[in-house]
Amino acid sequence: MKPTALLILLIAIYSAECSKILVVFPMPASSHYILGNALARGLAEAGHDVTMISSFEERNPPKNGSYRDVVLTGFLEEKDKNSNFNFFDLESMNPFFNIPFMNFVGNKATSKTLEHPNLKKLLNSNEHFDAVIIEQFNDDALKVLAYHYKAPLILFSTITVNAWVNFLVGNPAPPSYIPEIFLSYTSQMTFRQRLVNWLFFISSELNRQLFFFPAQNKMMKEHFPDAPDLSILNYNASLVLVNSHESINQPVPHVPNMIDIGGFHVSATKELPKDLKDFMDNAKEGVVYFSMGSNIKPSQMSDEKRTAILNALGKIKQKVLWKWNEDTLPGKPSNVRLSKWFPQQDILAHPNTKLFVTHGGLLSTIETIYHGVPILALPIFGDQKMNAARAETNGYGFSLAFSEITEEKLTKYLNLLLNDPQYRDNAKQRSILMHDRPMKPIDLAVYWTEFVIRHKGAPHLRVAGVDLPLYKYLLLDVISFIVLVSAAFIFLIYFIVKKICCGRRKSEDKLKKN
Repeated sequence: MKPTALLILLIAIYSAECSKILVVFPMPASSHYILGNALARGLAEAGHDVTMISSFEERNPPKNGSYRDVVLTGFLEEKDKNSNFNFFDLESMNPFFNIPFMNFVGNKATSKTLEHPNLKKLLNSNEHFDAVIIEQFNDDALKVLAYHYKAPLILFSTITVNAWVNFLVGNPAPPSYIPEIFLSYTSQMTFRQRLVNWLFFISSELNRQLFFFPAQNKMMKEHFPDAPDLSILNYNASLVLVNSHESINQPVPHVPNMIDIGGFHVSATKELPKDLKDFMDNAKEGVVYFSMGSNIKPSQMSDEKRTAILNALGKIKQKVLWKWNEDTLPGKPSNVRLSKWFPQQDILAHPNTKLFVTHGGLLSTIETIYHGVPILALPIFGDQKMNAARAETNGYGFSLAFSEITEEKLTKYLNLLLNDPQYRDNAKQRSILMHDRPMKPIDLAVYWTEFVIRHKGAPHLRVAGVDLPLYKYLLLDVISFIVLVSAAFIFLIYFIVKKICCGRRKSEDKLKKN
């Protein structure tokens, strides 16, 4: 074969396998970026040309494929202005207040993303993309990017299957056993919990349809006046990648274009820094790892709670690694080591790690299950309370409300989890379930992304329910018809009985007169 022909053939093969993919994760939160970055890296390492829109910048891009950042500059700086916000105050917030709060967060992030000069520069560059992946997190107006590039829309659900995505793809989600993400319920709900869950479900959906979607549609039209209405774009997803798995979350229905990839962000274990490795290797009784995530600043907790935690940690024989956001901690016991950052996944992978004290965030929950480490959850906000409740139900941990922490309660839970092997055994069993899969979750995400591109949006995966108006989907017209017919039938019976009774009474009155 001539060199020119060979070159053309190689280019054709490469073009057939390499796709241009846009990944959009605008939320200025590291936990969200970790997931978006892991997905973007996985696609790039599979040989694709990936463009990542986010508030962060990748300093070590993957070597295979192609990866570039479109950074939403200023987002993190503005977030830092509110760095004194105390997330501990959210623990006692009524979960229904999350509805308007998420409206505010979503509308603000979406508006600033659409207005950002770096996004506008990309839009004006005349580039094309073969697929657009958008984090489904109260940023529905961004679905217009798939319309703009005439590319299949892929949604990514940062959390488990939830009401934010179910209606968008016609996925059934009965509130009788599927709790809303801001409630601390499991699938086994009492009557009162089912009532609250149903009210939250209805309130959330009414809010989306009457307030949130119209606001998102308005800001979308300001930047893309010729785009179809959001009521059309919102229901045009070819695929939903879900950060969940049966080992982590309760099993729930999935339509064909919903794919679980929970655990895909967990990276290969790396060797710990020498000082940390020596600390853990020499911990004869084991190590307790304590982290409240990337948003919560533990130094903002009350003096009372801090003292209770320090006293309880000082009583155990295990060493403690505590992710603490300041340089010093007055009253720190000798068995506690502080740091502003720890390589969490590598610590959880160490055989001497006996317990993870956590806020119950989903990424932390996934990582602790992946490595088979039991947890003591101290949930504060968001889906943390639901994750904590599930850990307790599944027997690999306990949930203790932060407001209820006392030295005695914390000591009791620490001793139970550290000394009773059933919790570690249950965590190990969950880990086995997470690992027992036909292929790695990141490979699954890559396969289905490529599948959607190959099959031009894969419309054959779309269920009919997504095209039905809500009244048809919920059979409200059928129910109304049955109610009206039943009411008419009852009225007819009543009318007939009344006629007969009235006729008989008139006959009896006539006989009496005669």
